[in-house]
Amino acid sequence: MSKPIRAPRRATMSLPALIGLGVLALGACAGDSGGVADAAEAAPGSEAVTPLAELAEAPSEEQHAQARSAELDESRRTAIVRAASRVAPAVVNVSVIRTEAVRARSVYESFFVPPGAERRTAGFGSGVIVRDDGVVLTNDHVVRNANRIKVTLPDGRDFDAELIGTDPVADIAVLRVPSEGLPVAPVGSSEGLLIGEWALAIGNPFANYFSDAEPTVTAGVISAVGRNIVPSSEEDGFYLGMIQTDASINPGNSGGPLVNALGQVIGINASIFTRSGGSEGLGFAIPIDRALRIADDLLVHGEIRRAWLGLDVEPVEADDWGRTRGVRVARVAPDSPGDRAAIRAGDRLLAANGKAMTAPLDYEAMLLDLRAGDPLDLTVDGRNRPVRVQAAALPSVTAERVTILREIQLITVTPQVRAERGIVSEEGALIASISDRLVAQLGLRAGDVLVGVNRVRVTSAEDAARIFESLRGEGRVRLYLERSGGYVARDLYWRR
Repeated sequence: MSKPIRAPRRATMSLPALIGLGVLALGACAGDSGGVADAAEAAPGSEAVTPLAELAEAPSEEQHAQARSAELDESRRTAIVRAASRVAPAVVNVSVIRTEAVRARSVYESFFVPPGAERRTAGFGSGVIVRDDGVVLTNDHVVRNANRIKVTLPDGRDFDAELIGTDPVADIAVLRVPSEGLPVAPVGSSEGLLIGEWALAIGNPFANYFSDAEPTVTAGVISAVGRNIVPSSEEDGFYLGMIQTDASINPGNSGGPLVNALGQVIGINASIFTRSGGSEGLGFAIPIDRALRIADDLLVHGEIRRAWLGLDVEPVEADDWGRTRGVRVARVAPDSPGDRAAIRAGDRLLAANGKAMTAPLDYEAMLLDLRAGDPLDLTVDGRNRPVRVQAAALPSVTAERVTILREIQLITVTPQVRAERGIVSEEGALIASISDRLVAQLGLRAGDVLVGVNRVRVTSAEDAARIFESLRGEGRVRLYLERSGGYVARDLYWRR
């Protein structure tokens, strides 16, 4: 099992102070106030004794200059400089090669683009080493669909990286490079961040456009926390519970660390709001606590183990100023954690663990950071005390799996699975996983619900396995599927 992720002051004394101590010590040994000068006067004819203080050499101009230079150098080493120097050695450049299908965009282009044409494209981003055995955190969108991933350290060393796993929902990816003893970034916490405290964004903007692999550092402050970001029409997915900063984040910074003034990683830079394509002072980072939980799931279990409450929520009516307070429970899955805690459809949830919820995205952001077994206190409108809910694992994760065609895993559609996945069909077999080979050959995909084979109804995963086992001979087999809330049919040619 992989392990989870997580200067003494030197006393100085100046030369004048040492001289003063020497004089005081000598005077004390003499035993009277006259000291050496009195002894010289008591011996007429003898040579005068020069006081030790006059024998000491005065600091030269060169020594004064060196002292001033040292003071100036120390004044330049601000908290920002020290924080950057702690983390920068562990910030890497992530370069990827992708193979993409080329599609004709017009009838004219179709004459020049043959069917099945492909092209190779390059992309880049940043990452941060969080374990000395080569574990690197970056964004999912940096490495998505990559055929090859290369990690470059600030000292110029290159490594081919292994993709451990990704979480597209949270936009986190975990890589591993084949090396040990690598520099590791100190990791802090995204809890308790102060609005206005210093923040540094470190990464590799514009990648290979610069002549070296040294990361770039930009400084700003924490502008806000818990931001929920709705994507533009050109983007997919939501960013939930994000850290907002005005530290400049530019193309290529994605996946790099957001750092506090102590030199600790507090977030993974992910996105910006921009009209020009460059930084406009609205950057967003994924909280490091969330990123580390996802990394631990992928490293230890090979999958994301999010929690499930069995509640679907919807927005409540806004007031005259467009403001809302709380979210309404739309549905409660039977025998779910929410059901067992006596949460009912129509209840208004005002807060979770003391944090106010004003819209469904606040509820979804809370679920992102919840794990099976975690307790959750929900403030319900009209109840005197919070309702304690014990989060459970997703039903689709704990359900028994049945394998067909060697490379497809099915689970039975139950009321709990229906509620989790938003499935319309009351029965059937959900495709929990399928190999890339069969995706290409059969046109099926994970998340499809098999509801019929030829004219035979599918009621469970075991039922689907029996139907496929009974097929003999060869010929066309028609599959009936629920996909994205609708129904489709797919034909495959069977031979046994």
